[in-house]
Amino acid sequence: MLISYKWLKNYVPDLPEPNKLVDIFTFHLCEVEGTKKTEDDTIFDLNILPDRAHDLLSYRGVARDLAGLLDIEYKDIEYKIEVGGTTKLSIKVESENCRRYMGRIIKKVEVLPSPDWMRNYLLSMDQRSINNLVDASNIVMFDRGNPIHVFDLDKVEGSIIIRQAKEGEKMTTLDNKEVKLSPSNMVIADEKNILALAGVKGGKIAEVDENTKNIIIEVANFDPISVRKTSKEVNIFTDAVKRFENDLSPEVASDAINDMSALVLEMCRGAILEEVVDVYTKKQEKIKLSFDIKKISKRLGLDISITTVQDILKRFGVLYKNTGNNFEIIVPDMRLDLKTKEDMSEEIIRILGYDKIKPKIPKINFKPQVNEVYAKISWARNKLLNEGYSEVMTYTFCNKGEVEVLASASDKKFLRTNLSDGLKESLKLNQLNMPLLEMDEIKIFEIGTVFLEDKEQMNVCYADKKNITEVSLETFCMNSPLEEYSDLKLEGGGGVFHPAFGTPQEGNKFKLWSLFPFIVRDIAVWVPEEIKSVDVEKVIKNSMGELVIRGPELFDQFKKDGKISYAFRLVFQSYDRTLTDAEINEIMTKITNKIKEKNDWQVR
Repeated sequence: MLISYKWLKNYVPDLPEPNKLVDIFTFHLCEVEGTKKTEDDTIFDLNILPDRAHDLLSYRGVARDLAGLLDIEYKDIEYKIEVGGTTKLSIKVESENCRRYMGRIIKKVEVLPSPDWMRNYLLSMDQRSINNLVDASNIVMFDRGNPIHVFDLDKVEGSIIIRQAKEGEKMTTLDNKEVKLSPSNMVIADEKNILALAGVKGGKIAEVDENTKNIIIEVANFDPISVRKTSKEVNIFTDAVKRFENDLSPEVASDAINDMSALVLEMCRGAILEEVVDVYTKKQEKIKLSFDIKKISKRLGLDISITTVQDILKRFGVLYKNTGNNFEIIVPDMRLDLKTKEDMSEEIIRILGYDKIKPKIPKINFKPQVNEVYAKISWARNKLLNEGYSEVMTYTFCNKGEVEVLASASDKKFLRTNLSDGLKESLKLNQLNMPLLEMDEIKIFEIGTVFLEDKEQMNVCYADKKNITEVSLETFCMNSPLEEYSDLKLEGGGGVFHPAFGTPQEGNKFKLWSLFPFIVRDIAVWVPEEIKSVDVEKVIKNSMGELVIRGPELFDQFKKDGKISYAFRLVFQSYDRTLTDAEINEIMTKITNKIKEKNDWQVR
């Protein structure tokens, strides 16, 4: 919500300077998302969270909280008005989602441009001025937090009726959007037409225009869930919706209608007020809340005195009584967020400042229990790792099995019944990538869950070039007693090891492989028979650059007619991009040219 510093000072004259106010907002109230300076004002962009939207989405709510936090005067501004006489306004509340509905007829109004002060206040809220009546309703909404709507009295047919819409009913909103309604939507109607979508948006039929002479002021309180659902259903989001959906105290309505009436009288000198019609179906009950200061102190880890709590309650105008450490308060009508003693813990520390809590690491003396399954998995993993196997993880879903999965891909409709099938495919893929793997053979394993018709089971599966073996985790660990694998411990931050397997060698650290594809190139060179392969290898190394991650490796050689052929393999790969043939061709050309510089050397 945008908040004008100048507007706030009407209620809290002794406010500190704007730059100091930012810290007070941030550390005690809410996040400040930004500030904007104008010629004579500073605008704060406050991120009001839903738990405080019922009071802080209003100037008076923010001002009251700041006055309490800073222990300075809150200046409450009240407007006195004279009521001209009785009214014939009829209001019928037929929906249980309307908790309070207040209406007042004002006759002999004039629709005029708003005064400068009103336009400037609206401009500070990024709101455009429409006319004096609509602008006044917006001013009061931002000031008090309760949305207000104005109807043209002469366009209303009979009584004001608050009811649920009928299936198929339609209305046109003030911005000319046609909305189809359902029985879940609450509407404001007359005897003939729908005038507004309750809590969401006004309608076109009773719109105030330049010809309006008599009006009805609506100030109401609606069920937050009903308003939220209707707003989402019709896809209309307004300032009114934001306030109603986070809940408002019905008690605010009476102040809001009084302020609105006073503004209309101020701008329309000849206006005549009729008495208010107030249908208050679900009155807000006074909430009493009890809490114990000793328990709050323990909860916060901070010693809070009785006098400190008394001082806080007085500053915020909260009625209380206490017997020693036990307090009982009457929660202010606007503070719908205070419901439990835990809420009071948060409220007290918010006011005192979170910096008052000193961090302290708790002392916990306990012996951790061994998770038997995890310990067995760790034991099995490290046994296989130390035997030269590498761990892989294969897909749990497959095209056949005993347990079917709903709404899955056609070839992934079942949970696996074994690890062997997936490991077999992984073995093939890893053998294809042998040029990148510095090992004579591929040895891989997986530890994972298989899903049988009547149970789930943890299995161990390992494979090499000879065979694939799969057994249950229990069987794999059968010859190792619990005390052996439960004694696993972390050493050097590198993993879990057991003394029986030894510790990792110094310097044997993991290096992340590249995520980009590699390119393999071979080059064969004819040289005189007396030239050694290491001599050719040296020339290639000096010319190949940094993109070669493996090689040159000699993989073939033969002699013929007094010459010898050496064939080398180079593997190219980048850590930051996919290499192109053009890049590799350029490097291979450079290597070839260097070889040709040697007498009697020839690239085949």
